[in-house]
Amino acid sequence: MSTYRRLCGDVVHAPRFIRVAMPIENPAASPIVTIRPPIAMHKISIRPQWTISHDSDDTLGPRLIELLVHVAETGSIAAACQRAGLSYRHAWETIRHGEAWFGAPLLQMERGRGSRLTPLGDKLVWADRRIAARLAPALDTLASELEVELQRVIAPPLRLLRIHASHGFAIEKLMAMLGDAGVDVERVYTSSQDAAASLHAGASDLACFHVPHGALEARGWEFYARWLDPLEHAVIAITDRTQGLMVAPGNPLGIAGLADLARPGLRFINRQRGSGTRFLLDALLAAAEVDADAIVGYEHGEFTHAAVAAFIGSGMADVGFGLERPARHFKLDFIPLATEHYFAVCRRDALARPEIEQVLAILRGESFRTEVDALPGYRTRQCGAVHMLGDVLAAAGLA
Repeated sequence: MSTYRRLCGDVVHAPRFIRVAMPIENPAASPIVTIRPPIAMHKISIRPQWTISHDSDDTLGPRLIELLVHVAETGSIAAACQRAGLSYRHAWETIRHGEAWFGAPLLQMERGRGSRLTPLGDKLVWADRRIAARLAPALDTLASELEVELQRVIAPPLRLLRIHASHGFAIEKLMAMLGDAGVDVERVYTSSQDAAASLHAGASDLACFHVPHGALEARGWEFYARWLDPLEHAVIAITDRTQGLMVAPGNPLGIAGLADLARPGLRFINRQRGSGTRFLLDALLAAAEVDADAIVGYEHGEFTHAAVAAFIGSGMADVGFGLERPARHFKLDFIPLATEHYFAVCRRDALARPEIEQVLAILRGESFRTEVDALPGYRTRQCGAVHMLGDVLAAAGLA
């Protein structure tokens, strides 16, 4: 059930888009001004922690997993020790204990090549990453809810910026920079449709979601039409990003495009219904005349791009659809298929709020653009530009 249905109980029929020519001035990049309330909001961090137990209740704790993750990232037991804050001796004791516990090796030392995980060690690291990929956005949303509720007891925040967003890596960086600048943010990661619905219902100040470039752009805006008002809403550009097919390293099955998804025996992993990525894939399949019912696994959806990548990295699926950045993180091959706009939408009268001005200052700053442009598949084109929604719709062919 969408956020709008939950809050209002009624279905609002999609309004007709009306063109309105009302330019909004885009000032030059300005220095970021730090906003500090009298009592800064306390920051809560929630991280998943998992253990493995024998029938005898003998439990293998998280320290071993943490150490193996560091080895996978650095390729060196010595560097892993530094990251984990362990002595070399203690690290090896942890590794040997884990090997005795499993009855199988976890780490191999290779002359001149450092440390390498065994298949069992690799699988443990993959499990840790899959847990994080599946849960991180939900846990971050929960942490934000707890921050706000705690602050309301201590001292209600003077200026709270409520952001409901489709999860992505550019929006993560924006959230972090807003926090560094002293802006209190209530962040909710949700589906693109629910983000748009929350803005319509007054539950958020900024809704962040994405629409395809090119021939599918008009259809993309229609996907959100019932929650948007061309006269009252403004669009803030954040980034362009690339979506495509994630496949195993080396693409052993020779997957070349969407038509291959219907190949017999090929296992697919999708995104959940209501997500902008699921909408984009559906639109691409329709344009390519590929029957979704012929795709094995099409109805199985994960809630993040990283979770899709982890699913393929484990060998549980052969191909998925999503962003390039998580594909590279899980060492997968990536076949680009479409580019899209990722942006924020707010009410036009909210643009004068200090918190929104802070958002614009960060987006127009060199630091944000540099960090986002370093992400695989991301490009900050016109970052921080503001346009009336009516003008954006008219440019997409919707009048």
